[in-house]
Amino acid sequence: MGFFETVYDRKNTRSVKWDMLDEVFNTSDVLPMWVADMDFRAPKEVTEALLERVKHEIFGYTVIDKDVKASIVNWVARRHHWEINPEWLSFSPGVVTTLHMAVQALTNPNDSILIQTPVYTPFYKVIEEHERKVVKSPLIRKGDTYAIDFEDFEEKLKQGVKAFILCNPHNPVGRVWKYEELKEIARLCLKYNVFIISDEIHGDLVFPDKKHIPIGSLSEEIANCTITCMAPSKTFNLAGLQASYAVTANPELRKKLDHHFTIQGIHGLNTLGNTALEAAYNFGEPWLNELQEVLVSHHNYVKEELEAKTDLQVIQSEGTYLLWIDCKSLNMDDKALHSFFIEQAKVGLNKGIDYGVEGSQFMRMNIACPKEILVEGVQRIIDAVTNR
Repeated sequence: MGFFETVYDRKNTRSVKWDMLDEVFNTSDVLPMWVADMDFRAPKEVTEALLERVKHEIFGYTVIDKDVKASIVNWVARRHHWEINPEWLSFSPGVVTTLHMAVQALTNPNDSILIQTPVYTPFYKVIEEHERKVVKSPLIRKGDTYAIDFEDFEEKLKQGVKAFILCNPHNPVGRVWKYEELKEIARLCLKYNVFIISDEIHGDLVFPDKKHIPIGSLSEEIANCTITCMAPSKTFNLAGLQASYAVTANPELRKKLDHHFTIQGIHGLNTLGNTALEAAYNFGEPWLNELQEVLVSHHNYVKEELEAKTDLQVIQSEGTYLLWIDCKSLNMDDKALHSFFIEQAKVGLNKGIDYGVEGSQFMRMNIACPKEILVEGVQRIIDAVTNR
């Protein structure tokens, strides 16, 4: 695992994570463990493919050809056991962009859209910025994990919800939804004629003993009311290359989605994103398998250290590289808690309250970094909590 232990200097590379500390935390004196990108290099096969393409020195309009589409189809079949048709694919700079397009394609102003909170912050924006209404079905805390409140979920659907944005694996709580849970979600959405927009960007980053199941793979019926958002960006740390895609089996829904991409002036992928996506899916699997083991080890280290040496509780994660930390034992409000981690612990984490009121007194930590950095961050937190 030496590849994932090397510390790379990312400062002065126009990195959001490392070069925007003053803007985000009002100081540069914090260890950044916040925004969801990794401090690991992409697979060498991706870098080599990019370098080879750059050597051509001509960067005109690019096409997403059958080989690129085949790399996606094969990846989804191999990793997630879902046989998709290349005709089902639409392309986008990023999953959040696709969420915006899907909300516009499937709903109208004043329609209600359901989300399960606490949840990834852009979910709120893609609803509210298009004059739709946010309806929340909060997840239930059960010890050091979360579950779906299906009674509340159905009750909210009854109220005329038009669409549901699913997060699987769930960001920030780290749940990888099981087959039975997804089947019940699907049953209820079909019962109440609710479209599903499924954000599965972390789907490749499940822990080795877990299995990611695309909700669209459950049946033809559920696939026909679902837009599934996927990308290699989180998987292989390629977010800056802006390459993602949506899988939409229903031709009418896909036509609506593609129409909204068109009227917003979004046409396919850029040349290097196209190249990186294909190389990652064709050759990046060994790299990913190793990464999964690293993330499990990192998760266990953080959970064991913080729970042994402080009263903080780390929610048991099943995937992603984002940890959800319960800080209620510190008896601080959200503003004070945010300041404590910046000024005392000197680590830059994401505020739990940003994911909804259900995230109050929580913090989100990015553990996708070399062990040396992770140990430093954890020790800073332990020292700050112990000496406060």
